[in-house]
Amino acid sequence: MDRNRQLATRQPFDVVSNPEFLREGAAVADFMRPDRVVVGATSARARTVMEQLYAPLTSPERPLFFMDPCSAELAKYTANTMLAMRISFMNEVAALCERVGADVEEVRRAVGADKRIGSSFLSAGVGYGGSCFPKDVKALVATAHAHGLTFPLAEAVEQVNERQKHWLVDRARAYFAANGGLAGKRLALWGLAFKPSTDDLREAPALTVIDGLIAEGAHVIAYDPVAIPAAQKLLGDRGGKLTYATSAYEALAGADALLLVTEWNEFRQPDWARVWTLLKSRVIFDGRNLFDPDQLRTLGFFYAGVGRAVPAVQEVAFRQANN
Repeated sequence: MDRNRQLATRQPFDVVSNPEFLREGAAVADFMRPDRVVVGATSARARTVMEQLYAPLTSPERPLFFMDPCSAELAKYTANTMLAMRISFMNEVAALCERVGADVEEVRRAVGADKRIGSSFLSAGVGYGGSCFPKDVKALVATAHAHGLTFPLAEAVEQVNERQKHWLVDRARAYFAANGGLAGKRLALWGLAFKPSTDDLREAPALTVIDGLIAEGAHVIAYDPVAIPAAQKLLGDRGGKLTYATSAYEALAGADALLLVTEWNEFRQPDWARVWTLLKSRVIFDGRNLFDPDQLRTLGFFYAGVGRAVPAVQEVAFRQANN
């Protein structure tokens, strides 16, 4: 046995860094058709092995980048922090839009049309979650601190995202302040997972929203197409203040408002006549700007989206007519 161990240690080996850039819910497709493959290697032998391994998946349009392991690891942190930064930046712009009376969706379309910028990851909302963005932003900041540097831009990305997770609670609180606050209100919540196509609740904005609403005395009726079992295991019923619905429409029955957190496809085209009938108060807080404000306001709903200013006169008029 000792002889075998001794022989094993004499075999040549290499350690490489091969960070993944796979989206949760689309990992197989991303692996088969990557934007790029990054490999950190220090020996010619390791480069040759990795080049052969990835030959079927790479091409001039899907390049294989070789670099040292430290650069490969930092490329991963930098890529995800850059994407997270775009999200937080647009959420800062959204806050300004609400103050000046602008529409962040119009701003986003104009900015995204600039080829130097592009439209990806420019949507305002209630913040990012999951395992990758929060972890990698923290890792980039921690790495900088470990080497005697500060990284205020990345730190601000994280701070803005945490603040943004409270948008739905803050907006609902402000709306109902003149009507007894959130205590005793029944609030329907659509979406629990941090994004569509997964049941992952890690760092999900819905967790902050639920706890914030319950802390205000509200009762939450939540629905998600796939994440309810995970939520039940993680959250329980929060002392009887959290109920899980079996359908999106069931969550609406008798609710004082609908709060949208996750942009699942099944939420994109609801039966608004049915929604109108089920809701006790026709109030919608759209945390992903999924719905058309003009359509909903024409139908008689009160609608508030992230970075989509509601004229004060319109809000007052709706309150007088419906509260």
